Amino acid sequence: MSCRLQVLIPEELDTRLRKAAQRNRISKGQWVRRALEDSLRRSGESQSQLDALAALASLDAPTAGIDQMIAEIEAGRQ
Repeated sequence: MSCRLQVLIPEELDTRLRKAAQRNRISKGQWVRRALEDSLRRSGESQSQLDALAALASLDAPTAGIDQMIAEIEAGRQ
C-alpha cells in the first residue's frame, strides 16, 4: 500500500529536482523515493557504526595515547 506525502519545497529546489529526474529519465516522485531510500540506508549504516563503537567502549579495555601504546607493545616484544 502506498501513502501520500506532501512536502512544500522552494521553486529553485523544484527546478533542480525536475532537471535531476529528467537526466535520470524518471519521474520526480521516483527520484525523491530513491533519494529517501538512499538517505535512510546511510542513516542506518551510521547507526550500526555508532552501535559498534558503543560495543567497543563497553569492553572497558585499557587505552592510552598512541605513543604510549606503541611503546608498551614494543616493550612486550623484548
